[in-house]
Amino acid sequence: MTRIYFATDIHGSEKCWKKVLNAGKFYEANVTIIGGDLTGKAIVPIVEAPGGAKASFRGKDYILDSDEKTREFEEIISMSGYYPYHLSPKEHDEMRADSSKLDLLFAQLMKERLCRWVKLADDKLGKTNTKFYVCPGNDDPLEISDILKESSTVIDVSDRVVPLDDNHMMINVGWSNSTPWKTHRECSEEELAKRIEDQVSQLNDVQNSVFQLHVPPYASQLDDAPKLDATLKIVYGETAAVGSTAVRSTIEKHQPLLGLHGHIHESSGVQKIGRTLCVNPGSAYTEGILNGVVLFLDKSKIKSYYSVVG
Repeated sequence: MTRIYFATDIHGSEKCWKKVLNAGKFYEANVTIIGGDLTGKAIVPIVEAPGGAKASFRGKDYILDSDEKTREFEEIISMSGYYPYHLSPKEHDEMRADSSKLDLLFAQLMKERLCRWVKLADDKLGKTNTKFYVCPGNDDPLEISDILKESSTVIDVSDRVVPLDDNHMMINVGWSNSTPWKTHRECSEEELAKRIEDQVSQLNDVQNSVFQLHVPPYASQLDDAPKLDATLKIVYGETAAVGSTAVRSTIEKHQPLLGLHGHIHESSGVQKIGRTLCVNPGSAYTEGILNGVVLFLDKSKIKSYYSVVG
């Protein structure tokens, strides 16, 4: 029996990463799998000023006039997956006027946090026997794979086939179909299908394999996202299926044992497509909450599974 812990879409949350590092031991997992997306989405500027630094977050203004207030604010920002950064009013104006400077700073902060995460993982997991697989997702820049490769415990499995145990292999595709936000790892449905099939062709026992595909299958109820209008504003009360047709058709064709998905934070759940069990743990990373699924793989079947929140 192989026990898997699967979570995804932590988007830079310091608190969620620390929980991830404890999850394998807590749930007695043989394999911990973290799907994309790993990195955060934005910088929160903390602008120095007489009487205390100023910052805004989620529509609220803050005056950080003590070390304690500053530390608490930075912890909130980091827990929520964003990157706090101190700068002068002049530097703030320069960043707002020059997007290239902002892009360079964002890349720097993202890499610094990920390097720290990798070190934490190596320190905590270095003496354990648990496999720790990570697959960057569509929101993750391609260069983060270089950082993951420096780890002795965090194994970047993107775009390759890896073993879960003696009986089950897993394919891994963190790329998504096209999104309105033009993210780092997205492509056409045709290219996504090819990326998946290139790995499927390497499997000896497809029906006993696991497909770790960041995007959920189209119209599976694991891909229901808020509907957007032509200006990309949310149409309240309405949803739309935004998953991948390539992922759906591939699962229908090959019928693997298990599909592991993420990408759509609001659509946590479990669905069957033929014989294939497809799961999306969902994500609540902005609150520092880690959603996951624990699965028990027998030699040729999924014996049981359950959702967990920590």
